[in-house]
Amino acid sequence: MIKYEKYKLDNGLTVLINEDHTTQIAAVDVLYKVGARNEEIQRTGFAHLFEHLMFGGSKNAPDFDTELQLAGGTNNAFTTNDLTNYYDILPVSNIETALWLESDRMLNLDFNDKSLEVQRNVVCEEFKEHYINRPYGDLWHKIRKVVYKKHPYQWPTIGLDLDHVRDATMDDVRGFFHRWYSPNNAILSISGGITTERALELANKWFGDIPAGKPLDFTIPQEPEQNEARFEKFEADVPVNLIFKVYHMDGRVGSGYYAQNLLSDVLGHGESSRLYQSLKMEQRLFTDVSAFVSGSIDTGMFVVSGKLADGVEYEQADAAIVAELAKLAENPANSVELQRVQNMVETDLAGSYTNTLNKAQGLAMAEMLGDANLVNTEIDQYLQVTEADIEKSASTILNQEKCSTVYYGK
Repeated sequence: MIKYEKYKLDNGLTVLINEDHTTQIAAVDVLYKVGARNEEIQRTGFAHLFEHLMFGGSKNAPDFDTELQLAGGTNNAFTTNDLTNYYDILPVSNIETALWLESDRMLNLDFNDKSLEVQRNVVCEEFKEHYINRPYGDLWHKIRKVVYKKHPYQWPTIGLDLDHVRDATMDDVRGFFHRWYSPNNAILSISGGITTERALELANKWFGDIPAGKPLDFTIPQEPEQNEARFEKFEADVPVNLIFKVYHMDGRVGSGYYAQNLLSDVLGHGESSRLYQSLKMEQRLFTDVSAFVSGSIDTGMFVVSGKLADGVEYEQADAAIVAELAKLAENPANSVELQRVQNMVETDLAGSYTNTLNKAQGLAMAEMLGDANLVNTEIDQYLQVTEADIEKSASTILNQEKCSTVYYGK
């Protein structure tokens, strides 16, 4: 159980505080509710660009990293299709340094041509290195374009096209920042050996005077129901041929999400899973095969993927996957399988909140999903899933007439 208090400042900033005096370390987490899903199709990659720009200096702290290091701290950030998250870890005695730094770049980010050029080049080189010049680098660009036709999930966080970041103007960048990086679109989460009263006092001191941004428009083109099978084959000079079969599923807060997630585990998580046992160990069609979910806020992806063994044709591997999925109708997940995957999830969740950073981030992400207390209740959601729920999930989403299939390789 993670105990916490929640407050809302006058400017709209949500503050979450986990008081934990078993440690003298503090974690300060700032989550902005902006990711690749909030970008326009002509200007993608901006959320990821800002992950870098936010370290380029602010009015009163030209060198973010140095200031934090002098306080004995470390920091980092990450961007997803749904959010951007910045975090700092440092001694509790120096927590004000982190709060000052985070508040200053929220209010006074230093927009200058040099910083933009430096960070733009960094992002462009990352795009080239990881997504253009690396084997399988463009894989998820390809898959997402097949799976999504309307929703911004059709591009990954790095962006749809390298030119979108390369051609970004200062006006583009300023506009994106002032639209999304404001207190009323942020969650500040603090965990560590500090009293709730003191943490709230410091949150008010450093963030309370920052003006709220304009009212936010979260209107996003939603993905219509897929009513036809889709197929694409992408030729690529890669060591191993891959196959992906992707089905639309509930978003992260959808009523069927937990059962669908467990279904993916039954099928393809671990050496005891059905796909692994049948398609790798018995039929030897794959060197690796798995199933997983994207965990997206909106319509997600239920993915079955595999690395084809030498000499195996795509069509043979594809048919074997379809046959294995079809078995769920006659042979649904049983109590032993369900217990196995529930135990796995319970172990993972229990171990995921063992340090201050994970607690701070877990609270922030749960709050973004609608309720910070989800960090305490999510395990119950999984444990309440029944065999009937798994069977219903399989019959609902694993429809071959609504599947997107991608062959990638030679």
